[in-house]
Amino acid sequence: MRTRQNFTISLPPEMAEQVEKAMRAEHRTRSELVREALRTYISIQKLPEETPTSAELRAIRRGRAAYERGDFVTLDELRREEAVARSPRRARAKVS
Repeated sequence: MRTRQNFTISLPPEMAEQVEKAMRAEHRTRSELVREALRTYISIQKLPEETPTSAELRAIRRGRAAYERGDFVTLDELRREEAVARSPRRARAKVS
């Protein structure tokens, strides 16, 4: 008994090119990439849709308003701040 089943699919040229790039970048086979994509798609489809609470909707509106005001930090800025916070501090010379 076979443990695998083969499928033939067609992709637009742009998508096929993206698959090829991903294969090279991740050193994976086409089958591995497609299996992972299908697993992700199927798991997302199983998630129940949830209705946000009124508190969550207010938080979303506040976040959007803050973003529109420009009150945000980019990911690069956040990473730089975290790197500075983690960098070891140099010991000061002892004063006698």
